[in-house]
Amino acid sequence: MKRVVSISLGSSHRDHAVEVELLGERIRIERIGTDGDMRRAQQMYQDLDGQVDAFGVGGTDLALRVDDKTYPLYSVLPLVAGVKKTPLVDGGGLKHTLERRVMQVVEAQIGDTISPKTALITSAADRFGMAQSFAEAGYDTVYGDLMFALGLPIPIRGIKNLKRLAAVLLPIFGRLPFSMLYPTGEKQRQNQPKFEKYYQWASVVAGDFNYIYRHMPPRLDGKVVVTNTTTAADVEMLRNAGVRYLVTTTPRLEGRSFGTNVMEACLVALAGLGRPLSDEEIQAMLQKLNLQPTVQAL
Repeated sequence: MKRVVSISLGSSHRDHAVEVELLGERIRIERIGTDGDMRRAQQMYQDLDGQVDAFGVGGTDLALRVDDKTYPLYSVLPLVAGVKKTPLVDGGGLKHTLERRVMQVVEAQIGDTISPKTALITSAADRFGMAQSFAEAGYDTVYGDLMFALGLPIPIRGIKNLKRLAAVLLPIFGRLPFSMLYPTGEKQRQNQPKFEKYYQWASVVAGDFNYIYRHMPPRLDGKVVVTNTTTAADVEMLRNAGVRYLVTTTPRLEGRSFGTNVMEACLVALAGLGRPLSDEEIQAMLQKLNLQPTVQAL
């Protein structure tokens, strides 16, 4: 049996393990949260190096990829510096392949129920493939990167403006401590409603689930939420908030969807090449597995 482990800087309350069969192979998938403890996560990577088939780097990115440019997050790189044997991925490959067509899947299934075509993407720099998908599907989109990462009440409109700002700001942001940009550990369980007018303006609220939840208002009646990692409790919370449809870019396994890092690590383990996969190789694996975003009515 192959084994995939996602070591996350996120909350341990979201830990989960499941065994699945993909392409005739049994895979054990584990998500282990370290509650923001980078040293503990670093030690776990070193202890399991060579003992598992692939690592998912959870609760963070190693780099942000906007268009054809990659911006390292330097404060995070020491986390995995000791890994020498096991291939590791942070989900960036799936964000630029599977998420790249998420709204085309949504439009084909429930597009006629979404009106107006307005969207809030909480942070597009870490999900640029998703942002491209929304743009190509014709959505009027607000990118909330400055709001959700820095707390600045400044919406970004237009994908060209997003790319321009990324080119200027991401080399600077990449030098900041990651905890300044993204909630880790128990902070992921804190909800402080903010920027409500943008949530309410949008027919679709999209992006990383922790960012969506961080400032989500009590009600999202009739909205479509497009996101990634959601537990059964998260789904129930969204249902109680009035969300009409939940779209997860990765498939649901035993009641929850795992992060892109976990699913990409599964593809790496299945391929058995001992290295991360190219975008083209990921696309080929996705076709073999017939994996696509899941649309769920709530």
